[in-house]
Amino acid sequence: MNLTPGTRSSPDTETTPRLVAVIDIGASSVRMQISELHGGHIRHLDSLTQAVSIGRDSFSKGSISRTTMEDCVHVLKIYRSKLDELQIPMSHVRVVATSGVREASNRLEFQDRVYIATGLEIDSFDEAELHRVTYLGIQPYFSANPDVFVNDTVVAEIGGGTTEVLFLRDTDVLFARTFRLGALRMLLALESLATGADQNRAFLEAHILQYIQQIQHLVHDETASYVAMGSDIRFAAKELGLTVQPGQLTEIPMTDLRRFVDRVFSKPADRLAIQYRMSIAEAHALGPALLAHLLLARRFNTDRIYVAQVNLRDGLLLEMAHGRVWLESIQRQIVRSAQACGKKYDYDERHAEHVALLACMLFDQLRTLHGLDHRFQALLHMAGLLHEIGLYVSGRSYHKHSMYLIQNTEFFGIGQRDLQLIGLIARYHRRATPQPSHEGYDSLDRDSRIAVAKLAAILRVAVALDALRSQRITHVLCISEANRVRLQAHGSGDLTAEQLELRQSGQMFEQLFGVRLILESGDEV
Repeated sequence: MNLTPGTRSSPDTETTPRLVAVIDIGASSVRMQISELHGGHIRHLDSLTQAVSIGRDSFSKGSISRTTMEDCVHVLKIYRSKLDELQIPMSHVRVVATSGVREASNRLEFQDRVYIATGLEIDSFDEAELHRVTYLGIQPYFSANPDVFVNDTVVAEIGGGTTEVLFLRDTDVLFARTFRLGALRMLLALESLATGADQNRAFLEAHILQYIQQIQHLVHDETASYVAMGSDIRFAAKELGLTVQPGQLTEIPMTDLRRFVDRVFSKPADRLAIQYRMSIAEAHALGPALLAHLLLARRFNTDRIYVAQVNLRDGLLLEMAHGRVWLESIQRQIVRSAQACGKKYDYDERHAEHVALLACMLFDQLRTLHGLDHRFQALLHMAGLLHEIGLYVSGRSYHKHSMYLIQNTEFFGIGQRDLQLIGLIARYHRRATPQPSHEGYDSLDRDSRIAVAKLAAILRVAVALDALRSQRITHVLCISEANRVRLQAHGSGDLTAEQLELRQSGQMFEQLFGVRLILESGDEV
């Protein structure tokens, strides 16, 4: 189901090109991509990369040192000057930081220092959001390479600090996980051991296999296509004489990749750096990253690896091209994960699906009243699906249990900030209205508090419209008048039960929006 129906303006209708930029603060480098968006299309204009080993600090010491922090600020000042030169406003710039910053104990100090020095605001970008953006980036390959994505497919990227794995079945996400397995993290472990070259490879293989065992607990499939992302695997493909281009997967036979990995491990990093004209840091990371891809692909008994020329910045640009609104394909994966959660807690599927549908109808027709953008409709849909899962714990105060279960469950593509909002919306579908003293609600900023209150009020109305759990009200037409909203219900049967329920559950809506709700039969109008 499309969570955001209606008449939103699409990027495809944009007539004026706009310059945008994404900055990725990774574990070992800071990268910026400048592109032009026009009519939903992306044209890359410039790309900048500068090595800054944030991960070396955070992975080994737990925090980012003052020196590394200032090195990063220096790079970002240069990037900001480039943005100013091109007259790209900050509203067209997105800055994200991955595991190197996310795992640092002083990440907030780092974010504040960057903002004070450059005016660049770093998004709190968690693993669930990374999975969503990665899936978005890999989607163009579905139609270009349909044979690869038939049945089961593993999509993996070996980064400096983590390995991201998406397991797809017919392009649907069965699971998405991020493992603390990264090239830089492995190098730091080797440095602490101070072993010889032969022992290094043996240690890395044993270390990587431990994580592969974790993956085996998640998926029991013996065979799957393997799609690899990342600069290291793209480099290997090019050195093997293969062409890597956007939108088309490049095949590397496993035998060829194994021989190339053997060659990489047979030479010290300084010789690799000279031979391949790369930095020492890149040379050190090359072997561990390629070995991880090799062992992961071997686990799924594939005879070839498919290389995708796509990265985090590509996915971020695609989100920006669509106005940061979740595309229907992303929404479908999010809903699938919510439905799987609901079934786990034995929810009333028909009631939950119908409440979510009615809530989205109300949201869509009452836009001028609530004034929220399309992203919030997706959060409302999730809350509608999951508002009763707390019954699995207890019938008493089950709305609070629903909030707890939601906020402590991993859903595909839903970051922690949105997860908190979804849980609160579900929590307030009954009983007490939001109060400043309520845990979780009290920590929200004003805009988020208002959004939660508005969405919870709409959800209460939707729940009331299915008071008998019969799904007999199939459609609702909202008619806004001076000081009231008429809800014309289309379906069958007498509406007395729903009117009585709305009289109680609709009070929050009426107080919040300053209107009176009237439920009437649309079939009789």
